[in-house]
Amino acid sequence: MVFSWRKRKPRNGDKKVHHMELEIPRHFICPIALDLMKDPVTLSSGITYDRESIDKWLEDGNFTCPVTTQVLTSFDQIPNHSLRKMIQDWCVENRSHGIERIPTPRIPVSSPEVSEVLFSITESKRRLDQCACLDSVRKIKKWGLESERNRRCIVANDAVGVIAAAFDAFAGDSFEKNARVLEEILCVMNWMFPFAQEAELYLGSQASLRCMVWFLKSKDISVKQNSINVMKELLSCDQQHGQHLAAIDGVNRILFKLVKDPISTWITKASLMVIFHMVSSSNEKIKAEFVEMGLVSLLLESIIESEKSYCERALGVIDKLCETKQGREIAYNNALAMPVLVKKILRISEVATEYSVSAIWKLSKYEEKVLMEALQVGAFQKLLLLIQVGCSDETKEKATELLKLWNPYRPGLECIDSLDFKDIKTSF
Repeated sequence: MVFSWRKRKPRNGDKKVHHMELEIPRHFICPIALDLMKDPVTLSSGITYDRESIDKWLEDGNFTCPVTTQVLTSFDQIPNHSLRKMIQDWCVENRSHGIERIPTPRIPVSSPEVSEVLFSITESKRRLDQCACLDSVRKIKKWGLESERNRRCIVANDAVGVIAAAFDAFAGDSFEKNARVLEEILCVMNWMFPFAQEAELYLGSQASLRCMVWFLKSKDISVKQNSINVMKELLSCDQQHGQHLAAIDGVNRILFKLVKDPISTWITKASLMVIFHMVSSSNEKIKAEFVEMGLVSLLLESIIESEKSYCERALGVIDKLCETKQGREIAYNNALAMPVLVKKILRISEVATEYSVSAIWKLSKYEEKVLMEALQVGAFQKLLLLIQVGCSDETKEKATELLKLWNPYRPGLECIDSLDFKDIKTSF
């Protein structure tokens, strides 16, 4: 096998960049990944692999050695320190060729080690010992940063339930006093998605939710991000948590501000998802509060030139807010509403198209002038094409109903921009 590299300096003033090839010794190459091994381990079959590659092989349910195909008598992976040292020496010798020395791998964490630390977290939670709990959580955090394998081991030992219980306990004691340990717990939980039911119950408590809302007011962007991410994941597990969240004074205003005055793209998108889950409930008061803040108009303006994922989330929120009379009235009086919603059909994604059609359907059912406006911006042709290229049954039903509503108002059809159709692919 050869390793391609690029010479840094041209020869004799030659401005062209020369490519050369460096051969990797065959016994340095992982038989699975066919690449230089970073953490060579030997199986009971006597064959050496890179740890990451053989881990994936075994996790996929394989019980044999990939090279010899013999059934493994043991799944133990013995680090091949001699080979790893040879690989590192070879990297150093070829440093002038642009080869970087592979770092010495850390020993993966074991289940007994994880269990011991989790027991310590449980005990410190019982005593409300912030310092002891903080030390243990930071140990979990350190292990998680070292490798994906460590993360899988930690999660497999039900760490998220133990850590969520600690979060609930310290949040119930005092946000301010226990802020450091609560921040670290939120940070660690950001790579423990999805949540198990036990963790969901602890994080969905009033104390935990109030603490996360309190962190949304922090000046530290990373704290805000960790908090809104955990909140988003929690609500995606069960939208019932959205109603409990909405009961916290000031949360709607905080979420609206995170969308209105973006701090980071990640936080804005996560905030939109939290809002979406909140307004997806049957609680009309939650929707009314967001409408009164001006969220409908804000989102209509922001999605004109927004990228895909933001647009999908924003359209989902608009669709839900159009279920209320107040939301529809705001949209009726916004000159952007119908042109923007029609434009997003077949332009962004299937999800965006479904939300756009649903919002148009809700608006057109209650206001005759909306029917005329939709025709003027080319909605009839768009929906005809949508039905032809394919869509979900629910969207097709709404599109068909809209076409029937519009048909009597069609004195003539306006041409629409052909660019709307340039990337359309049929679903059959």
